[in-house]
Amino acid sequence: MLDDEVTLTMQWDRLVSIVDEIFLSLIRTSFSTIVREAYDLCCCIFDRQGLLLAQATQSAPSFIGTLPQTMQHLLRRFPPETLHPGDALITNDPWLGTGHLYDVSVICPVFRGDELVAFTGTVTHLPDIGGLGFSAVAREVYEEGLRIPPMKLAEAGRLNETLLHLIRENVRVPEQTLGDLHANLAANQTGARLLLALMEEYDLKRLDALSAALRTRSEAAMRQEIRRIPDGRYRHQLQLEGFDSAITIACCVEVRGDEVFIDFAGTSPTVPAGVNVPFCYTYAFCAYAIKCLTTPELPNNDGSLRPVHVTAPPGCILNATPPAATGGRHAVGHFVPFAVWGALAQVVPERLAAETGMMNLLNFTGRDLRGRPFANICFSAGGFGARATKDGLHTTMGPSNVAVTSVEALESTTGILVGCKELRQDSGGPGQFRGGLGQRLTFQNRSAWPITVACFGNRTAFPAAGYLGGKPGARREIRIEGKLVHPKGRHLLYPGEQLLLPGQTLTLLDAGGGGFGDPLARPVEAVVADVRAGYVSPEAALRDYGVEVDTTRWQGRRVATRPQG
Repeated sequence: MLDDEVTLTMQWDRLVSIVDEIFLSLIRTSFSTIVREAYDLCCCIFDRQGLLLAQATQSAPSFIGTLPQTMQHLLRRFPPETLHPGDALITNDPWLGTGHLYDVSVICPVFRGDELVAFTGTVTHLPDIGGLGFSAVAREVYEEGLRIPPMKLAEAGRLNETLLHLIRENVRVPEQTLGDLHANLAANQTGARLLLALMEEYDLKRLDALSAALRTRSEAAMRQEIRRIPDGRYRHQLQLEGFDSAITIACCVEVRGDEVFIDFAGTSPTVPAGVNVPFCYTYAFCAYAIKCLTTPELPNNDGSLRPVHVTAPPGCILNATPPAATGGRHAVGHFVPFAVWGALAQVVPERLAAETGMMNLLNFTGRDLRGRPFANICFSAGGFGARATKDGLHTTMGPSNVAVTSVEALESTTGILVGCKELRQDSGGPGQFRGGLGQRLTFQNRSAWPITVACFGNRTAFPAAGYLGGKPGARREIRIEGKLVHPKGRHLLYPGEQLLLPGQTLTLLDAGGGGFGDPLARPVEAVVADVRAGYVSPEAALRDYGVEVDTTRWQGRRVATRPQG
């Protein structure tokens, strides 16, 4: 009975465990490292109306906000009464899916007998989708690869071989790409089987009542927490690296009772490069930003999204319209939460972390040691921002939660040798609580062929800001053979600049997180501990914290009332 809170909680937990099993099935059967190693994916269960019911615990935040929108787009194209057991729907359209062509959404109806009772859905980042290759240098979406409109990947259990053949002939690594598509299908089937077992165990003819109960409770909890934020209109503006000039994100957050209204009027227009952001992605990260401030431990469903309303002028870089290029939309879209949090830092700073050093992404394409073609997307992480009561975490993703690519996975699938992977001293922003450190990595081309490097870097000109007197973290640098390269470039646009020739080395210095609070308020013993651990150099301790550290006895004393510089 749904009025039995114990039973409801058990069923809710079971739904989450089922969708987590979909997640595990997906990473175990995927062919590409970006899915099985970096977890760039999402898994969800929807009720028969297509409303989000549960999500996998480790799902990427952006996809949690976009897949419910994709679900509704697909249902408008394929109404429920037209679907049959064994159907599978697919799209990678940036404006209907996740914001760029590289993510494929696969949704499957779940039938109990002849009755449609639910949907399972997955998103994965494909290793390749053709075009110029995964990069930010395209001028239009047509250059970025194969665009799949809403269609059936399978119909009544029979695969759409025409579509699969079309994909196979348009991608650089067909085995990995098609293997990942089959993994999406297998994972969705796993979810359907477990969901039907749950319904059988609890004698649930339909999931409608359970869905309504979960969504109602989640929405009520979300609204209750929003009411704790003082009503008002709060503004923030930040700048980030564009392609040839800076991009401005202007954000106004209005809290009105138990609802939040976010507007991006004043934001820079779209640019002729692949960093534009479709609105679906902007909305997703706004919903994520508010969820983090309100009910971060409550599993997401459709009720979590209802109190958040977002607008952005059509044609601005956060509401790009076709045929804008969007391949690197995350390089701008990941700043959306910081725009929202920057506005609300005026009223709820204790709930926030300072800005992070952000995720970094390098796309390597070339031939491995045996001469076989590869396309490998490598994630690394800057430092996380300090919090109101704690230091920032070192080399931690944010706002995305994808995993850092392991050295073993990268080296075994490419012709690249990782020569160095270490914390970057003095990269964390000074503060009462220090920002997390970035890292230093080197990548050497050991193959006999050139490797193309496509970069999606940020924080190269605008470091992670500190909060309440905290200082910014160190900026990111990307160099080939010691020469700085364009943080969002690729050799087609900058000839010879981002081609890693045999024997050459790329060095990456990842950005640090911002500090929180006045550095002079950091206890002397904490500064000494940082120096002893190698996080802060003795010179930086004196310059940034006004603390002189005796490295022979590991003692310190504050010798300045205000740090230098």
